[in-house]
Amino acid sequence: MKSTAKIIFGLFMAVLLGACVAPKPAAISDISFATIDDDVPQAQPGPNLYFIPPPSLDGQRTVEDVLQAYGPYATLKLASYFAKAKVSYPPSKVAFIALKQEKKLELWAKDSGEFRFIRNYDIQAASGVAGPKLRQGDEQVPEGIYRIEGLNPNSHYHLSMKINYPNEFDRFHAWQEGRSKPGSDIFIHGKASSIGCLAMGDEAIEELFVLTANVGVDNVKVVIAPHDPRGYPLVADTEKLPGWILELYSNISREINAVSPTVKSLKTGL
Repeated sequence: MKSTAKIIFGLFMAVLLGACVAPKPAAISDISFATIDDDVPQAQPGPNLYFIPPPSLDGQRTVEDVLQAYGPYATLKLASYFAKAKVSYPPSKVAFIALKQEKKLELWAKDSGEFRFIRNYDIQAASGVAGPKLRQGDEQVPEGIYRIEGLNPNSHYHLSMKINYPNEFDRFHAWQEGRSKPGSDIFIHGKASSIGCLAMGDEAIEELFVLTANVGVDNVKVVIAPHDPRGYPLVADTEKLPGWILELYSNISREINAVSPTVKSLKTGL
């Protein structure tokens, strides 16, 4: 009788110890939801605070898989930032203001009334120089007023959010100038390398991805500027850049000032 009890106890302990060992994450396919990210794939995995659920039968993760994996921790952090700014979470509207020179992405949000500053994120990499993206392969981060076109849970860069470059403004001026290939597939993504995209690092993209999924892509605006026009005006060299750059920079400045009419955003990031 004692021998049987010992055997049963030993089996119970073995099962218990096995349950405490975190399972090895399944391999995740890095095929994009529509087209592959603009940048060169990276093999390095991102930080893993939660077990990443295995891909579905077709080899793809879904947005719901990502929310299950990263949502609880990302939401906990986001909720604290929003509470400090006195904005409910999730908010009704979100604006991302990306400043290429400062390498900052500002998060602004509102539930009603005016936008409030939530926090800064460091941009880990943004290739190119001041000036708009004009053609495929120029490695320029676009400049303009965009929206999120889709969420990609199967990015080569951990997670990514596709912006709608080229937008109507970009396409019109490309057509006027006979540029048939203005480029495409521009993302806000994880990791720290870029060829035309905004690389935010893995932990930051988890927060931004979860936030965007919770708010809804139609309620997110993305403004990308060469530098912060609240510090000094956007001035374009029209000898090197197209004449329409003046209109573009006027639109960008107006949009940023509408979201953030003060310089509160210049605080050190949280």
